[in-house]
Amino acid sequence: MTTQMPGAGSESRATPANPGTTSGGGDLAFEKISHRYVNGSRRTEVLNEVSFNVPAGSVACVVGPSGCGKSTLLALAAGLQPASSGVVRWDGKPVRLGPNPDLGMAFQQPGLFPWMTVRQNVAIGLTTRGRSRAEARRIADDFLLAVGLHDFQDAYPNQLSGGMAQRVGIARALALNPRLLLLDEPFAAVDAFTRLKLQQELKSLLKRYRPTVLFVTHDVSEAILLGDVIVAMSQRPATVQRIIPIEHADRNRASPAYARKLAEALECLGIRSDADGA
Repeated sequence: MTTQMPGAGSESRATPANPGTTSGGGDLAFEKISHRYVNGSRRTEVLNEVSFNVPAGSVACVVGPSGCGKSTLLALAAGLQPASSGVVRWDGKPVRLGPNPDLGMAFQQPGLFPWMTVRQNVAIGLTTRGRSRAEARRIADDFLLAVGLHDFQDAYPNQLSGGMAQRVGIARALALNPRLLLLDEPFAAVDAFTRLKLQQELKSLLKRYRPTVLFVTHDVSEAILLGDVIVAMSQRPATVQRIIPIEHADRNRASPAYARKLAEALECLGIRSDADGA
């Protein structure tokens, strides 16, 4: 049976303003997904009948042990590879291999083109999707303003800090006005203080543009801050251990509610929250 998630959390989602408009996200569903990688005679079972739904406009954060198939879920949702069995559905239709005009992606390494300026890096996805250079430039400038990098639009990637480069990667993904946003540990490579700032900035942007988001992270506290739900995965071959709903009150790190959600998620990952771990 597919695990049905609650809708987006209790926090209000603002009506999108410029830059751009959005039609909002759609539903993303994983239905009994199993997947294996084959290398010669060796078969590695990664996912085992994984089922869960991500309702339109909500943020699902996937946590789990290394190697449990979190990034594989993103690849399947993006149409980069087929599942060994089961179906991934986007807006009710099976995901097919190939480009998805509804899709935006950001990764642990932003993958900026070093020979392009910041503005050109943000605009490149727009021009490849048929926007004129003038329109792509305008949209890129709007999104650079939204992520606080308008003054660096003519800089090159080697002139940016790690946190600034991640902002460019996020601006590039959001500039496509994606209805589905896939994020693969986009803040893992930055320092702790920068990570906290980027988390807050991303949360504001997601509330503004309202895509459906699948966010892979190893940081449970990040999942509580950003997610409407946490999808806790088991060891490989991975199954869904638990769907943990997150409410507004759970995000206050000083609250008992936050401590309870943190303990629940960590317990799913095999980590005891008591002092001695006994």
